[in-house]
Amino acid sequence: MIEKFDTGSKGAPAGDPAVSTPEVDAWFGRAVLPLEAALMEFLQHNWRNKSELKDFRQDIYIRVYEAALKQIPERPRQFLFATARNLLIDRMRHEQVVPIEAVADLGALEIAGDAPSSDRVLMARDELRRVQAALDRIPPRCREALLFGRIEGLSRKEIAARMGIAESAAAQYLSRGIRALVNVLCSEPPTVGRKP
Repeated sequence: MIEKFDTGSKGAPAGDPAVSTPEVDAWFGRAVLPLEAALMEFLQHNWRNKSELKDFRQDIYIRVYEAALKQIPERPRQFLFATARNLLIDRMRHEQVVPIEAVADLGALEIAGDAPSSDRVLMARDELRRVQAALDRIPPRCREALLFGRIEGLSRKEIAARMGIAESAAAQYLSRGIRALVNVLCSEPPTVGRKP
């Protein structure tokens, strides 16, 4: 449901001709309001307090409208979702307490218009499960070196220190781990949904 909102600047009356123009009104109705369902879905997915969603929507609409008064954006969908993302990030910073869910979902705050399709997300998750299953099948010390080196980005010297071994041994474990992982991944069919 679309609610009427004040598009005026703070302190400016809503009917002020310097604030509202027929061209911006028409653009807003034609290009922005039809995106409301997608915007609300985006907000529901990315903000934990559902009671604030309508206020967020209105704040986003005001920001978009005020920006359009200066210059109408060429790509309204991307502009709307970038504005929404920026508002969410601003609110998270303002609260200074970012819940772990919000940190985990910051990647999801990318512009929704550029988000991958659901089938690509599922394929990526399957690939991650496949890699995790392959990691579970390589020798523990090789896996440990591989995780330190390729996931945490540690140097060979740091890997050796963490594992309590010589740097040359860390290099060998890392090399063996990469080879073992490639061998496991190349020998498996790419179906992951199966149980071992």
